[in-house]
Amino acid sequence: MPDSITRAGIARPATLAVVALIAVLPLSVVSCSAVQKAIDCGNTAITISGDVNDVVNAYNNVNNDAAAAGQALQKLKTDLDQLGKNSSNTDVAKAVTDLNTQVDKIQQAANNKQVPDLKPLGDAAGNLTKVCTG
Repeated sequence: MPDSITRAGIARPATLAVVALIAVLPLSVVSCSAVQKAIDCGNTAITISGDVNDVVNAYNNVNNDAAAAGQALQKLKTDLDQLGKNSSNTDVAKAVTDLNTQVDKIQQAANNKQVPDLKPLGDAAGNLTKVCTG
């Protein structure tokens, strides 16, 4: 599989981002709404990273479970749509757009019975984590 990403390659950046967010927030002087937005963004980044892990695991499955991959892609799309609707931050919106582009490429490869390149999906998820942690 070309440049596939591992579960740890996605989960670790998301976990580190949340830990960093939790460590920084109490020390910063920001309004409660800004803190809540940052926490929401961090939680969303974790959800998206989990969805990406599900997609990667489905494609890395020895049997390449097409049904599981399709379900994982659909959940990721749904969560990205929700994030896009709820975010007014332009950087988050761009990260969501980039992730959606990668999801579309994976779906297109699957539709053509090709092995998708999952690395750009992991990179886009990592970018969302960076955006959410400032």
